[in-house]
Amino acid sequence: MNISSVKAYPLSIPRPRPTWTAHELSTASTLILVEVRTDEGLCGYGEVQGGPQALICRLIEQFGEIVCGMDALAHLEVWEKLFALTSPRPGGIRGSDGLPPPLPRGQRPQIMAALGGIDIALWDMKGKAANVPVYRFLGGLRQEVFTYATGGYYDVEAPLTACAEELGGFVAAGYRAVKLKTGALSLNEELVRIRATREAIGDALLMLDMNAPYTVQECIRFAHAVEPYNIFWLEEPLHWYLQPPDYVRLADAISIPLAHGEREWHRFTMRDFLVSGALRFVQFDATRHAGFTEALRIATLAEQHGVVIAPHTAPHIHGHLVSAFGASAFAAESHGDHERNPIHHGLYVHAPAMHDGMLHLNDRPGFGVEIDWTFVKQHQASS
Repeated sequence: MNISSVKAYPLSIPRPRPTWTAHELSTASTLILVEVRTDEGLCGYGEVQGGPQALICRLIEQFGEIVCGMDALAHLEVWEKLFALTSPRPGGIRGSDGLPPPLPRGQRPQIMAALGGIDIALWDMKGKAANVPVYRFLGGLRQEVFTYATGGYYDVEAPLTACAEELGGFVAAGYRAVKLKTGALSLNEELVRIRATREAIGDALLMLDMNAPYTVQECIRFAHAVEPYNIFWLEEPLHWYLQPPDYVRLADAISIPLAHGEREWHRFTMRDFLVSGALRFVQFDATRHAGFTEALRIATLAEQHGVVIAPHTAPHIHGHLVSAFGASAFAAESHGDHERNPIHHGLYVHAPAMHDGMLHLNDRPGFGVEIDWTFVKQHQASS
């Protein structure tokens, strides 16, 4: 069974009101759906969360030409062949190995995203070929996977404590853990938001998603200030350029566990974070970079170092990994407000269901999703 075609469908839905994390403005919900077909008629679907969409789609199309004719079940061969394009290699500029010259180093994040989308589709296909869900393919059994709801994005027109009402609503709807965006405002303003949220959610778990706003010393001060509110973890607390030794310094100075990983591109940087001992939770995102193959490698390494996996977003994909890793996995992330991610809630005719604070994986083969092609046609963006 060989790969016959690879196609990308960029999707976009404008947001009614723009919102911020501590780092980025979001004006639209976006996603790239990746379809891989075989010469036997089997299809697999993956997805990419990244941009610019036009560049990633062009790379997916280029990669499709390269892997066309390869064994669709040989996901490692496909992964390594595409990953080789990110580095110089003997004879590479002449294409003597049948591959294009090394791709521009400035495109590496998008290259890893495009590779990841194709890889996820191959795992979906692998499950379909075996006629089992991916979590069963990996040896998992659990169909109910713990999940938490993320909210509290910054809306400059909303009251400071609007986040408390929002996250309190998630708990009322059955979630037992919620995550609040923090890091964009002054420490005193953030304390107002966090205090109000804790009062609104009662004893539910509360994580803080910080989007890399602080130096080590600034974060130590922040962590000591929020400690009375029983914080489950601090996620991405340090500036993007700070490295594992900086996380070690932070972990040694505070009592709140640290989580990190969604912005890392591959297992090699994650390896350094995992072996440092600074992290309690790893959040690698297969839909942003490198795909399910790399997420599985990272999860295995994390398990060996006593770090718990808590993959970032895309619960219908990452929930399979959480199921398979048992006690070495914490939860899959979701959004309690469907308007926060309207594409995920409209793209699929069938998909794992979310209710009572749990993700319910189904018995469908692969990742258990079926595409609503009318929805794709309605929201397809130009690439």
